[in-house]
Amino acid sequence: MSAQTITQLPIPSHFDARRVGEVWRVPYQERAAQAKDWAKQHQLQPAAEDKTRILLMAIDVQNTFCIPDFELFVSGRSGIGAVEDNVRLCEFIYRNLNVITVIAPTMDTHTAMQIFHPVFWVNDAGEHPAPMTIISFADVQQGKWQVNPAIAYSIAQGDYMGLQSYALHYTQRLSKDGKYPLTIWPYHSMLGGIGHALVSAVEEACFFHAIARHSQTNIEIKGGNPLTENYSVLRPEVLDDINGRPIAEKNTRFIQKLLEFDAVIIAGQAKSHCVAWTIDDLLTEIQAQDPKLAQKVYLLEDCTSPVVVPGVVDFTDQACAAFQRFADAGMHIVKSTDPITSWIGIKV
Repeated sequence: MSAQTITQLPIPSHFDARRVGEVWRVPYQERAAQAKDWAKQHQLQPAAEDKTRILLMAIDVQNTFCIPDFELFVSGRSGIGAVEDNVRLCEFIYRNLNVITVIAPTMDTHTAMQIFHPVFWVNDAGEHPAPMTIISFADVQQGKWQVNPAIAYSIAQGDYMGLQSYALHYTQRLSKDGKYPLTIWPYHSMLGGIGHALVSAVEEACFFHAIARHSQTNIEIKGGNPLTENYSVLRPEVLDDINGRPIAEKNTRFIQKLLEFDAVIIAGQAKSHCVAWTIDDLLTEIQAQDPKLAQKVYLLEDCTSPVVVPGVVDFTDQACAAFQRFADAGMHIVKSTDPITSWIGIKV
């Protein structure tokens, strides 16, 4: 059998595109029975038997980013970007259920007292910065924004001066390393909260895939370190403190796992932030090992949107520039509506 004989599957009848922008309970037992029948009807083999091993990484496809009116809904310029993206992502998973070996969703995971949340900072009036405030190295150096003394007990065992020194080091390191300046985000992806959960329709598609292909969904957690941002699932923004001592480390295990696959397909939110930085870190690892490995990476450009807050910020141009840089390095920019076999040669 050649790759050309592998056809896309139909969309299961339970999928309702109109509900992708809503939160609801996945009926696991019912879907498990349907997935088992689906696998039998379409003669789906267990993922362990795949000769061409394909991993789909779905970055931060969570309610906090993907449901309108939630904390950090990624609207893109269309106004409903993440919802449209997830309709396409779900359909992509169902249509290609027979060739996707593993689905690896990443999950942004936070608590209240983290360096990018308002409570971490105060000004001379004791006010917290509003969401979307940018805090630069100069702002910290000049005392415009200071670490909130009240959080030192929870974050630094009461060492307020050490925490203030770290804040200066942190913002300086971001600037030195060419990272985005520190952005104060609304409280989001809160561990234990509804915003942290995967979008219901995407969770359902992942679960359906897991049962139909006997392939455990590989969830990767990121973002819990209170002293650094963690846009990329592969490494935090800052890895050490003012004395060079490590505060975090890159996700070497997951990097190695990704590079073991024949193809890695990437989608998710947001194109300008967590998606772009994850791809950038993956590219750095690839270029250190073998630049030709970039050719095994495929970016689903119609399943990701940039951060856009009308009248405040618009990261569309930065996101597009990043994707062009990835393509120039050998990665492939593709559309979810095209058959996987049109861009990946699959052995059967």
